[in-house]
Amino acid sequence: MSVQLNHTIVHSRDNRESAEFLAHILDLEVGPEWGPFIPVSTANGVTLDFATIPAKSITVQHYGFLVSEAEFDAAFEKIQAAGIPYFADPHGKHPGEINHNDGGRGVYFPDPNGHGMEIITRPYGG
Repeated sequence: MSVQLNHTIVHSRDNRESAEFLAHILDLEVGPEWGPFIPVSTANGVTLDFATIPAKSITVQHYGFLVSEAEFDAAFEKIQAAGIPYFADPHGKHPGEINHNDGGRGVYFPDPNGHGMEIITRPYGG
């Protein structure tokens, strides 16, 4: 069997709020609570397990999601409708813009904990 990423733990102030936020934006389902975790699974089988920890202990991370053009449109519409700030770059130097890297579209936006979320329609280097 080849090595595959199966799951990762995402630290959050409120695991339910964070899981529901991402699931809403990306049109995914929130799974049943399992111990301290609220899971959200992606189409390729990777699960993000949201765990509540003290806010001061959260280290901001980056999570990038490859989506179709239609999924990008739907997610971007939700980002805009919710008034979530978005950027064409990971450093926030191009607010209110999307990028067109590698012939696709991409955008960065924060989740409720400040994690850097990214949606792209083409993989980097593609």
